[in-house]
Amino acid sequence: MVNKDKMKAFEVLDKLYPKDIGFLFADTPFQFLVSVCLSAQTTDAAVMKITPILFSKYPDEKALSKAELSSVEEIIHPLGFYRVKAKNIISLAKAIVELGYIPDTIEELIKLPGVGRKTANCYILHICSKSAIIVDTHFKRVAKRLGFTDEVDPDKVELDIKKHYDEAIWSRLSMVLNLHGRKFCYSKNPNCEACPVNAYCRSVKPSK
Repeated sequence: MVNKDKMKAFEVLDKLYPKDIGFLFADTPFQFLVSVCLSAQTTDAAVMKITPILFSKYPDEKALSKAELSSVEEIIHPLGFYRVKAKNIISLAKAIVELGYIPDTIEELIKLPGVGRKTANCYILHICSKSAIIVDTHFKRVAKRLGFTDEVDPDKVELDIKKHYDEAIWSRLSMVLNLHGRKFCYSKNPNCEACPVNAYCRSVKPSK
């Protein structure tokens, strides 16, 4: 059974935050997919500084599929894990060229090089406008603190929430919990005193 306090917390955050929430922006679906792949283990702000340079040289899958590995590594070097990421996004581009399209289901997307469930969910939510649960570090942290899940593994978090909550709120829940994690519910030293849903938090209590 869904705890009513969890839904009250969601209702508060739903009213508090903008209806349109986004952290990564791109001109094309392919560019968005690559941007999400690059966002692993770094900030969205850092990705947004690099992608204009990357896409000015390699604007689509055909161009990126033919790129020299060293050239891509040089461009994305500031993002960290650049060697693995450069290899993955070139392989991703080649796979999409061979396939002839970008899939629109999680099951198909995760078969592509460098695309995990988080990336796939981001794509189907923001590009395909389908319901999704995006489990990044912010969402996972807030979901656990507010009691939406007891799971720790990202894939299990996603499936647990999909099992217990109506699909109608999946996407909105993903975005508001994510944004809340960035604004109040930090990993270290969360701003519990100012948090608008501190009354519903089960793990980090506000100071009295």
